[in-house]
Amino acid sequence: MTIELKTVGWLGCGRMGTAAAIRLINAGHPVTVWNRTKSKTAPLTDAGAGVVDTIPELADNDIVFVCVSTSSDLEEVVIGPNGLLSRDRKPKIVVDCSTVSAESSALVRQRASEAGVAFIASPVSGNAHVVAEGGACLIASGPREIYDVVEPYLKTLGKVAVWAGEQEQSRLVKLAHNLYLGMMVQALAEVTSLAEKAGVPRANFLEFLNGTVLGSDWVRKRTPDLVAFDLTPTFTMTLLRKDFDLGLAAARAEEVPMPVAATVHQNIQAAIGLGHADNDLLSLFAAQATLANLDVEKN
Repeated sequence: MTIELKTVGWLGCGRMGTAAAIRLINAGHPVTVWNRTKSKTAPLTDAGAGVVDTIPELADNDIVFVCVSTSSDLEEVVIGPNGLLSRDRKPKIVVDCSTVSAESSALVRQRASEAGVAFIASPVSGNAHVVAEGGACLIASGPREIYDVVEPYLKTLGKVAVWAGEQEQSRLVKLAHNLYLGMMVQALAEVTSLAEKAGVPRANFLEFLNGTVLGSDWVRKRTPDLVAFDLTPTFTMTLLRKDFDLGLAAARAEEVPMPVAATVHQNIQAAIGLGHADNDLLSLFAAQATLANLDVEKN
């Protein structure tokens, strides 16, 4: 399929959206952005992006990327009364990089199709730092011929872009990824707190773990934060809870038992109840330490 794409719009300039849009700008694409809080677009204007005051103005671009927090946000900014599809001029393609429910994605896809707009769901794996470094991975779903058109953009955003199917398959893949992430962090929190309470310095235990076959790039990258007990958010507990809500709902719909994920879901809630809603997902370690009566800040 031949679709000529010259201009790019970007909707949603949080940490992830900003890092991703800057990658497109640095690759030479003319990018125009919108964000609810306009001051957050400053890093993008510094990088060379244009800024519009309203969402419908982004529809002047051939392709528009969306990066928002929730399913309701996606519906509002694309098919809402003041959304991307609210006026006669519409983009050719919308690519959504958010982590949302398959149901909302399907609704937006249907409304976009009715408006003559192609829709690709392409959630991103990787926090803002990973995206900025080009290490993100993207999983996409939608018509294969449309995916082939947008694939070069996706491979500018990250190191891997994979097509998963014609409909909402990418949504489930991303939710499964984030369920695994939460379970992995909880497991790391438990064994680290055990070693530390038994007298092993946290840094030493993690140095050993990272040298074994159980080490991973993610754990190695986050080890300095865990050692320093730095909970500066890269991915908040509130967002992790949202993804567990969606992921476990999908598991129920598919009649798939997920006992470990269900337990971690409650641990996430406990961490939020302890005041870590806006802190990093490493707050699972903070909650575990509290339960273990471990004063981690004195490590």
